[in-house]
Amino acid sequence: MEVKSRHHLRSDEVREIEDALTDSLGVELDADTYELVELDGTEFDIVLVNGDPVVVYVDDQPFLTVQGANTYPPTSRVVTVDAGAVSFVSDGADVMRPGIVEADEDIEPGDLVAIAEETHGKVLAIGRAKTTGDDMVGDSGKVVASVHYVGDDLYEFTV
Repeated sequence: MEVKSRHHLRSDEVREIEDALTDSLGVELDADTYELVELDGTEFDIVLVNGDPVVVYVDDQPFLTVQGANTYPPTSRVVTVDAGAVSFVSDGADVMRPGIVEADEDIEPGDLVAIAEETHGKVLAIGRAKTTGDDMVGDSGKVVASVHYVGDDLYEFTV
C-alpha cells in the first residue's frame, strides 16, 4: 500500500467522524490531530488520529481499525467469538455462527462490526454483518464477512 495523498482534516470533517463513531460504536475520540491518508492499491482510506491509524473508511463510512478498536473499545456493534474461533478470525476468515458467544442485538445486516475475543476482549477484526445481531448465535452459517483483520496490509500499515 502506497500513500497517494495525506492532509489534515478540517474541524467539520473531524466532527463528522467523531459523531459517526459515537453514534455507531459509542466511542468518544479524544485527539489533537486528524489526518486523512488516501492509499493506492486498496479500497481503504485511513485517518491518523494523533499519528496512529485509528479510523478506516469502508465504502465511505468511517469505522475503527483493529488498532483503533483496541485503543478506543466500542460499546456497541460488537460480536464476541470464543477461543476456538480466534486463529481463524485473526487470519481473515469470515465469522461462523458456532464461534460466536455474544452479539450486540442492535446489529443490522450490512452494519460494520468489531469482532472481539471473549477472554480479554481484544478486537481481532472488523467485518460486515450478514444478519441481525440477535440471529448471530447458533449452529451453522456465515454471519460476518471479514473486512480488516490482525496481520493484514492495513493492520501492518505504518506512516
